Parts: sequence; C-alpha cells; structure tokens
Amino acid sequence: MTMYDNLPGDPVMLLSFINTQLRDNYGSFDELAAAYQADGAAIAETLRAIDYEYDASVNQFV
Repeated sequence: MTMYDNLPGDPVMLLSFINTQLRDNYGSFDELAAAYQADGAAIAETLRAIDYEYDASVNQFV
C-alpha cells in the first residue's frame, strides 16, 4: 500500500485535502506528490475533471 491509497477518492474532498496540504506543508505540487508516493498526473486529471488546474504561482488548484 502506498500513501496514495489513503488519499480521498471523492474529487471535491481530494481538492480540499490537496490544497490544504499545499498551503500548510508543501512548496509545490510535485513535492506533495513525491511525499505521498502519488501519481501527480492522475491527481491533476481527477481535479481537471471538476474544472480545477494547478497554478504554481499560488501553489493551489484553482
């Protein structure tokens, strides 16, 4: 089991979790994905499906 298996499955809950982690603990999305041993592209695709894209200038999905 990787840490990625423990991320929220619901896209809206995932968005909230990822943005909170980015705000509080990580300087970039790549850093977060590496720390959670997660597929960053899969997370980004899941969030893109609910119309959110990563904006590096604010380090959040907006």
